[in-house]
Amino acid sequence: MGSESRACGEVTAIYTLQPSLTSGMYEKLSLLAQPAPSVSWGENVTLQCRSEIWMDTFHLSKEGSPAPPQHLVLQDTAAPFQANFSFGPVTSDHEGTYRCYGSDSTFSYLLSLPSDPLELRVSGIYRKPSLSALPSPVVTLGGNITLQCGSWLGSDSGKYWAVFPVDPVIPFHRWMFTCYGCNRNIPQEWSHPSDPLGLLGLTGSHLILQ
Repeated sequence: MGSESRACGEVTAIYTLQPSLTSGMYEKLSLLAQPAPSVSWGENVTLQCRSEIWMDTFHLSKEGSPAPPQHLVLQDTAAPFQANFSFGPVTSDHEGTYRCYGSDSTFSYLLSLPSDPLELRVSGIYRKPSLSALPSPVVTLGGNITLQCGSWLGSDSGKYWAVFPVDPVIPFHRWMFTCYGCNRNIPQEWSHPSDPLGLLGLTGSHLILQ
């Protein structure tokens, strides 16, 4: 739809009225991260936007980003109706909360409901912390244990510790623990994971964690 504005002695201005985007015309889509929503620095990740009904255009937006949404148009319109948005190698710039929408390219301004939010985290920005069991890795059955996660943040910063109490230990649980570190001012930027700490074996009335 066009309209023309004209006045004596002025330049003619022609403008076009664009239809506004309308969301909620279709059911919400699903959004998944492959291989996982937590990925190591420098690796690749794919955000999969999927619809249960026919759609050929998919839109991916990042919360708070000034960049416009990304768009993908399917060339193969056979099921499954899914678009893969690939990122990599990832950095902290890729972290954030994502949502996706779908539409029919014939009526691209009629969008589906947004998917549930997906938070993408990038780990490996800092060195891996250490993980140990207190007071010792040998625990009495039914007793409590405390796990200590520690990390060095630079040569002048000293070492930082966090302790996590664990419920009474019983042999029927499949114990395996890993901890991460981060800067409280940038909570999305995680370290590499610590070495795992798991149940090594049972000796009499004691469990051994290593």
